[in-house]
Amino acid sequence: MTNVSPPARPRAGRPTRAQAEARHEELLDTALDLFLEHGYQLATIEMIASRVSMTKRTVYARYPDKAALFLAAVRRAIERQVVPREVLENVDDGDLAETLEAVARLRIGQVMTPNGLRLQRVINTESYRFPEIFVTHNELSTAPVFDFVSGLLDRAAAEGTIAPIDSGQAARAFMSMVVGGQVRAIVAGRPPTPEQIDERVGFTVRLLLDGLRPR
Repeated sequence: MTNVSPPARPRAGRPTRAQAEARHEELLDTALDLFLEHGYQLATIEMIASRVSMTKRTVYARYPDKAALFLAAVRRAIERQVVPREVLENVDDGDLAETLEAVARLRIGQVMTPNGLRLQRVINTESYRFPEIFVTHNELSTAPVFDFVSGLLDRAAAEGTIAPIDSGQAARAFMSMVVGGQVRAIVAGRPPTPEQIDERVGFTVRLLLDGLRPR
């Protein structure tokens, strides 16, 4: 009889790749919470490691210093806020006002999530120390929405719905007027109700488009 050795088993206690990745994500989420709660200066690697039941050595095996951990935590939060192009295209129903309102509600809704609110507050408090987080947020999360809105305005201008304009500047004005004010209220702890969002977004989009209509 031929002896067949049993298949090798993973060593007891060794996490799977999925488990390891889940722990890594927990580390980054917890780090961002503590950086926000205590500020970058006062939050420590030891504090973060303790909160997720890791050793400092485990954390340092991934990140050489606190700054590297902070930047990784912020980048993960930014990446979770990125709106895929297909999602933006799905809200385009051909009506400029309705599509702009849908884009605005989408962006405002993102900031009202725990991840979105935490990210905005961290950017507001720490971008002077780490200007690259503002740049990364703009490149990954904000610029694609600007480009999409700019494209909507270019299409509307070609159709004669609005006057020919600098669509890039108009897209930035849209984000500032329609989204920025609501975001500032949310970050300040005064979130508008869904009814208030609809009213304010609708009013500001109408105001913007009235200013852009052909004369």
